[in-house]
Amino acid sequence: MREEMKKFAGKTVLITGATGFTGRMLTHKLAEAGANIRIIARKSSKRGDLKKLDLTWLRGEVYDPEIVRQATEGVHYIFHLAAAFRETRPDEESYRKVHLYSTQLLAKSVAGRPEFECFLHVSTVGVHGHVEQGYANEDYRFAPGDSYQRTKLEAELWLAEFGEETGLPFSIIRPGPIFGPGDMRLLKIFRMVSRGFFMMLGKGKGWYHLVHVDDLTNVMMLAAVIPEAKSEAFIATGDEPISMVNMAKLIGTKIDRKVRIIRLPLWPFYLASDLCVAICRPLGLSPPIYRRRVDFYTKDRMFDNSKIKKTLHYQFKYDNARGLAETAKWYLDHNLIT
Repeated sequence: MREEMKKFAGKTVLITGATGFTGRMLTHKLAEAGANIRIIARKSSKRGDLKKLDLTWLRGEVYDPEIVRQATEGVHYIFHLAAAFRETRPDEESYRKVHLYSTQLLAKSVAGRPEFECFLHVSTVGVHGHVEQGYANEDYRFAPGDSYQRTKLEAELWLAEFGEETGLPFSIIRPGPIFGPGDMRLLKIFRMVSRGFFMMLGKGKGWYHLVHVDDLTNVMMLAAVIPEAKSEAFIATGDEPISMVNMAKLIGTKIDRKVRIIRLPLWPFYLASDLCVAICRPLGLSPPIYRRRVDFYTKDRMFDNSKIKKTLHYQFKYDNARGLAETAKWYLDHNLIT
């Protein structure tokens, strides 16, 4: 891993989505590797711990042609992590701007340049939808379930076709749900467990396949520099999935809580989510509950990560127990749970 990271030394790297949870860790690692880093970020995005790094900031939308033109001049690598927030986008076209149009602008800007080395595109395992049985790999059928996933799929399919036509070097990463210290998306589950219960919707198991942010960012960097990764897609998840109920119980052991599992029917929550969206979105508000959040409890997703191990020669460092323990400690240290 250390030898591969030396390939970024002195290279110009463009990162989108750098101010997000995964993007921040990736940016720090690339800076440590000696890369010259440019970032496209909205004016509202906070620099936070990135302030201490020597970065070139371009403030604006990732689908703005002029911003993209400036950002891509002379770049060697692009790490395209930018993603639209699921709960606040009012329509599919808004997702499409951030996911598809930005990908097209970035890729067309660097296609044919002899100095350009790799377009690392981040998609989602959500493009595969619900996994009916067993473990899905990269060839599993696509079944995106919402605007976020559909437009993510549109972007990676377009990039694959464009790369084949033009010779643009690219790799695609489909991460599972990302966790680790600093993650805020699992905080709701940790807070429930800290209060001694876990609310499970429906009768299913809700298989969930996590990937630790440290493992994920390592995989991204390797996929950008290893020749065998070019023109390939990789599912990035940890070695073992976990059911929602078992995840709650495991969190309970890490924070010394006995967890009571409460099962509730699905239909009232779907009804409430539709009502919230109908009321909130015309007012420009983020709905407190929406179908995607309810689906979180109902979809089974288990994946085969062997392609990463074989092609990138990477062994995942974090299992569920270690990753959840570190995440719990971070929440406790920051007084987010008690």
